[in-house]
Amino acid sequence: MIPTYQLHLPIEDTGRVDLEGSYCNRLATLLSQDLDFHKCDSKYASHNFHSFPAKFPPQLPRKFIEELTDTGDIVLDPMMGSGTTVVEAYLSGRQGIGFDIDPLALLVARVKVTPLDLERVAQLGSKVLSQARMAVVERRHNLEERLANHWDAKTRKFVNYWFARETQIHLLALVAEIEQIEDRALRDFFELAFSAIIITKSGGVSLAFDLAHTRPHRAKVVYTQEGDIVLGHDLVDSLSSRVKFLTKTLRSPLEEFEKRFKQNLTGLQTLGVKANQPEISFGNAQSLPLNEGAVDLIVTSPPYAANAIDYMRAHKFSLVWMGYQINNLSQKRGEYIGGEAVTGIDYEELPDEAAMVVADIVSVDEKKGRVLHRYYLEMTRTLREMFRVLKPGKAALTVVGSSTMRGKDTSTHTCLAAIGQAIGFDVPKIGVRYLDRDRRMMPAGSRVDLESQIQQRMHEEYVIGFYKPEI
Repeated sequence: MIPTYQLHLPIEDTGRVDLEGSYCNRLATLLSQDLDFHKCDSKYASHNFHSFPAKFPPQLPRKFIEELTDTGDIVLDPMMGSGTTVVEAYLSGRQGIGFDIDPLALLVARVKVTPLDLERVAQLGSKVLSQARMAVVERRHNLEERLANHWDAKTRKFVNYWFARETQIHLLALVAEIEQIEDRALRDFFELAFSAIIITKSGGVSLAFDLAHTRPHRAKVVYTQEGDIVLGHDLVDSLSSRVKFLTKTLRSPLEEFEKRFKQNLTGLQTLGVKANQPEISFGNAQSLPLNEGAVDLIVTSPPYAANAIDYMRAHKFSLVWMGYQINNLSQKRGEYIGGEAVTGIDYEELPDEAAMVVADIVSVDEKKGRVLHRYYLEMTRTLREMFRVLKPGKAALTVVGSSTMRGKDTSTHTCLAAIGQAIGFDVPKIGVRYLDRDRRMMPAGSRVDLESQIQQRMHEEYVIGFYKPEI
């Protein structure tokens, strides 16, 4: 049963936080420094293998890894997303551990920290391409028959809506060849290159725009590379500026795949081979399979509340080609932290700061308020786990952004800080970083619009420094 929401006065400061310790002082100092990294190259090593929304620059976790840990220390990201923290731990000679429940996130992170034989990758990539090209020409009928039976009805409807027929044939030819690769690490590498030609910041081989921002919308007019119209014949004679903006020319999946796997191969060359191979596993941040006090540092970025960034909305575009069905992916989406379902939730009391924010939103929209309550409860369980697995005297850095619900700020950073303090963390400092609108992959346009609610909430984010006392 959902409890009655009441406004509470903030908890008085007990003065328990001890900022005199050198570690806490160092943590606070780091959080007071420039955390923007706007002019830094973030595409080195394997960081540019695949588009991923709202990922922080690699310089951010690297800063804390280098300053707060030593070689061989254990660095955890319990909600690793694209694996930026784990990659930086690997490059810095630390032992990285990453968990996630998103199947595409697991694939991305796993590939980004797996060294491979470069010559073998190059040879195999050439073979996949040549065999796929041959299949499109010589075994086209077989590919068309397989398309008809490849998915259940709902998934097939999704694919037909978002992918042109010729694109489907080429993609299936690539998938069929990649499936034949027996070595798991090599197959993962090419699956990721395949996914990267679909989920892109711009372009891509689907009929969608804005996939990398998790806000897909379908093209209105589509041309082949030869200039023929395959979609939107009735709109061509009266193209408005809006329709022109939603006009797309189909790209060759085979050509895009070749460019992408070669680009990722270049990244592999700079990744190097090290002894500290990270551990990448399926795992729920609310129940981590780690011993108490096992971790030296945590750097992570939780999802936004209420699916403000809906990862699965974009990820399903490539996952359906890897054997997943739409219904199964929709079920997985409901398991993510920050989901919108509010039935069957075991609600419990929140600290006063968070309870006040929830109550404020409940006053204008009870459903939205319950969604936010669910988010803060899930983050409570996550922060408890982070506290449990972290060694005493160590820190957890949590990068969060605020959201708006019915025009009201969710105050995510202050609410999570209060929740962390109630669990037992000290919070010596909350850092602020201002997002580079031209490079940060957030669902907001490059033109600043002060009337846009989504832009209002996504121009900055906060880095909460949680410190686990030694007592």
